[in-house]
Amino acid sequence: WSLTGVSGLSRSGHESASRRFNPADVEVDVAGRSFLVTGANSGIGKATAKEIARRGGTIHLVCRNKERAEVSKGEIVTETGNQNIFLHIVDISNPKEIWKFAEKFKNEHKLNVLINNAGCMVNNRELTEDGLEKNFATNTLGTYILTTALLPLLEKEADARVVTVSSGGMLVQKLNISDLQSENGTFDGTMVYAQNKRQQVVMTEQWAKAHRNIHFSVMHPGWADTPAVRSSMPDFYQKMKNILRTEAQGADTVVWLAVSSEATKLPSGLFFQDRQPVPTHLPLASTRSLPEDEEKLMEVLEEFSQKFKSTSP
Repeated sequence: WSLTGVSGLSRSGHESASRRFNPADVEVDVAGRSFLVTGANSGIGKATAKEIARRGGTIHLVCRNKERAEVSKGEIVTETGNQNIFLHIVDISNPKEIWKFAEKFKNEHKLNVLINNAGCMVNNRELTEDGLEKNFATNTLGTYILTTALLPLLEKEADARVVTVSSGGMLVQKLNISDLQSENGTFDGTMVYAQNKRQQVVMTEQWAKAHRNIHFSVMHPGWADTPAVRSSMPDFYQKMKNILRTEAQGADTVVWLAVSSEATKLPSGLFFQDRQPVPTHLPLASTRSLPEDEEKLMEVLEEFSQKFKSTSP
């Protein structure tokens, strides 16, 4: 799944990579800067929010489940002493809800860094109330709408960034724009997820070209022991649980991309693992797509997104 193989994605992979990390990169005070983290009530999202809160950032947690989110918020405030933690209940698989949230957020807050972490891997083909396949709705369209809706807010700030949590699983997929909702053939949740994660890499590259004053990056957290992995990939979890990364190790590169000045010295639009850019294609794999397909993906997502925008008040 990765250039470094299984060992590179495991806990030991992170430990060996971290020997070359410069701790000073993330020893920064980000007081006064505002960070929005989706899927922040557990796993990598929560670990990321906590680390940035420790550094003084104002954190907007965007979560689907109010009860779980309240608990996470309380925990972050208690552990970090940071009171500037705000909660927004939004379902990232619901495009109308995202638009509504973004319009309101733009009027009330500023934003320096958007962290697209919310994701799902549904193993059977399920549709949302809007008739969208659930993985696509959350991972691809939700990420697209939230990001494009908040770009005007990010454009106003100095050192604005967008960090998207993808997965090395995307390395096995070539962009496929002919079947975005997985209507054809056998449905394989893992492959659909991997395809969505490839789409996130393409979106990041396209945004980086279009919005020069925002720094975009996409990253692979390695294999971390998170509630999402346990529930959506139980067999994988059983086999790998002893070598999985901690949530904090999985979040390390997200935090680095969100707060360090080193990250923005590198070009916008790159794919990262363990604080360094890595190729988005495996050697000899035929996963490269045509530029026109990549542009087409953006056009199709824009059409989808506008369709849901026009229906909201």
